[in-house]
Parts: sequence; structure tokens; C-alpha cells
Amino acid sequence: MSRGSRPATFAILALLALAACGGGGAGSSPPPPPPPLPTGSNVAPLIVDAGPKQLGVNLPSVTVTLCVPGTTTCQTIDHILVDTGSTGLRIVAEALAPAMFSLPAATTAAGDPMYECLVFADGYAWGSVRLADAQLADGRASSLAIQLIGQLIGAPAIPPVPTDCAGTPPAQLASQNTVAEIGANGILGVSVFLQDCGAGCASIANPAGQGFYYGCPANVCVGVTVALATQMQNPVSQFGANNNGVSVVLPAITAIGAPTVAGALVLGIDTQSNNQLGAATVISVDPLSGNFTVIFNGRTYTRAGFMDSGSNGSFFDDPNLQACTNNPGWYCPPTAVTLTATNQGVGASSATSTVSFSVASLDALSNANPEFAAYDNIAGPIPATIVGFDWGLPFFFGRSVAVAFEGQATAAGAGPFVAYADF
Repeated sequence: MSRGSRPATFAILALLALAACGGGGAGSSPPPPPPPLPTGSNVAPLIVDAGPKQLGVNLPSVTVTLCVPGTTTCQTIDHILVDTGSTGLRIVAEALAPAMFSLPAATTAAGDPMYECLVFADGYAWGSVRLADAQLADGRASSLAIQLIGQLIGAPAIPPVPTDCAGTPPAQLASQNTVAEIGANGILGVSVFLQDCGAGCASIANPAGQGFYYGCPANVCVGVTVALATQMQNPVSQFGANNNGVSVVLPAITAIGAPTVAGALVLGIDTQSNNQLGAATVISVDPLSGNFTVIFNGRTYTRAGFMDSGSNGSFFDDPNLQACTNNPGWYCPPTAVTLTATNQGVGASSATSTVSFSVASLDALSNANPEFAAYDNIAGPIPATIVGFDWGLPFFFGRSVAVAFEGQATAAGAGPFVAYADF
């Protein structure tokens, strides 16, 4: 599927599943000390924790600074979810300080205020498109189009959500427009794509009948086409020298999980000594969907697998895995199981890589250590509306996972591709 019709990310799947868990403690041998994390001016510290509201698990986030364009009116915002499954910088409006309410509005070709709908696997984010100067590590972008998700506190009400964004009852999607609903103060979308919708939205208003961009001259919003240059851009692609991709680096953790995990988001691929691909396995992806092929349980998901740090678990169909009792939407096998899946890139010369991974009972893990917010072995069934295999954040632990942007050069060739190596 094209970007105009594919679910942009699975970032919001079951984020609040552990909010009410409780139980006793459990012991485990500590892992060996991890190797040192990458350092340098192009490295942003990354933390995996329960989010700003302490309601979620496996939420990898960084801190971003926004400024009103060309001014020193700025705000540094923590807990911005790092999402390799979507494109664009999105800030939950309630996280903005009043001084930042003056971020200028982006406009359509007709001069109307621009709004956007981003549809997730289980919900939608609706809000205005604004312009801001943005900084992450040593990367800076001027007048970057960002989305303000939801309603600014104390500001006039934004236009109602269009039905082709949220749908209508009983099939209406769930709102993902607040910090509590998203589990973060915003989303840093760093997928393989340079824009969040691409050519589809440049020629068709709301391709596939699923909302993207709207012009809202009054209180009614109408879908519009938006040129590539004025769509939401991949923020890192605007950063200068280190603009061809990113790497998410996380140490390994024990099978019982961890309270928090410190990692790194490295800007650029093969641009500096600290972001070399080296011997990483390179998996090329479909240039339209950003997906690759996954073979699992005798089934081939052709161009339907993806690396998604914004998914707090891995999601796939496996009828042999028992469902959880306390955490609906997750797998809870009686004992931990080891599974394997094979990733296969797009194109005859692309690599094939078999990955071994573990799935444990989320009920048992959360009951044993209710204060933990990081797990490398939690998984659940993928939504019935999606056919595919989602390598969520559990895949990232113990690895450096690179995302190379479409058309951008690296030592392994031009993107789009993903690459990974044990860390």
C-alpha cells in the first residue's frame, strides 16, 4: 500500500495495558555490563520508561527544543516518542507553554489554515499544522512543519474532527489527542520516508478515503492536496550533515525487564565515526510502503513486515500463543517461548536474516515487577484490520537499528532500508 493509505504507525497499541498491574517481586541474574553507548554532538540521549504520565511501557523518548521561528522564544520538551513507523514531528498541544501558542500556522495553497489527521492502527491524531524551529542533539531545522495534536489549553476550540479521519459510530476510531492517550508529549517520526504522505497527497485529497491534510477556513474542514515541499517532513532529513538516517541504540536487558533503560538516538548513517553501519544486516524495503517480507510460522508476509520503535510490543498472529487475562491484547504463554522469524529484503540482491526472539507472559512479568517499564519479550496479536508482522521495541533491545531515508546515500547504498547489528 502507498503512504496515502497505509497505517502510519502502530505507536499507540495498548499503551495503557499495565496501568493497574500489581504483584510481588522476582529475581534474575544481572546481564553482563553493556558496551558504552555512542557519544558525540550528533547523539541524543534516549530513555525507555513509562512516559510522562507513568501509564505505559516500552516508550522510547528523546527531548526536543522548539522555537517560534527566528526568535528566542523556545521550549524544551521531554518525552517525545521516537517512532520509526511514522514521519514528522508532532507535539501534543497540551504540552506547549503559553509562550509557544504563537507558532505560526501553515496554510494550504488557498491560504486557509492547514490541519492534519494521522490515522494509527487503533486511533487518530487530529490537529493544526504549525511552523517551528526545531533542535535535536546538534541537528537544527528552520520553519519545520509540525503537527499540534489536540487542543491548546485555554485557546479557541479547533474545528471538529472530519468523519473521514475518525469515522462514524459504531466504527469510529479512538482519539489519540492527549498526553495520557498517546503516552508521550509528542512523536518524533523518523521512518524511511522524507514526507508523511508523499506523492499520494500531492495529487489526491485524502487518498484511500483516509484523512491526511485539510483546509479549514472556518469551522468546517475539507480535504486538500499538499505539495511535497509543504507536507510534514522527516525532521532529521532537514538537519544538514547528518540528514540521511538515524540509529536507535539500546542495550540488552534481562528476561524480567527493567524499570528504565538508557539508550541513544544517533543522527546520520556513515557520516561520522560514531554512526558507521559496519557489518550490520541491511534489509531493503519497498519504496512505496516502507515494508519488507517476513516469514513466520510457515506464512510469508510479502512486503508487510516493518521495524517500528513506536510499537511498545511486537505484534503478529500466532494461534499457538495464549491470550493474557489481565492485559487484553497481549500474549501470555504459560512459560516463555523462543520463536524465529526470517526478514527478507525487497530486491533479488537484498539480505535475508533469521531472528530468534522470546515471548513471555505479560501478566506474569507485570505482576512480578509492577514498577518496570521496559521489556524485550512482550508481544500481542496484530489488529484484525492489518496483515503483517510488526517488529516493535522489543526487537531494538541489545541492537543498533538504523533507518536509512529514501534516496539518501550511505556506504551500503541509497535508502530506503533498515539495518541492524547486535550491540
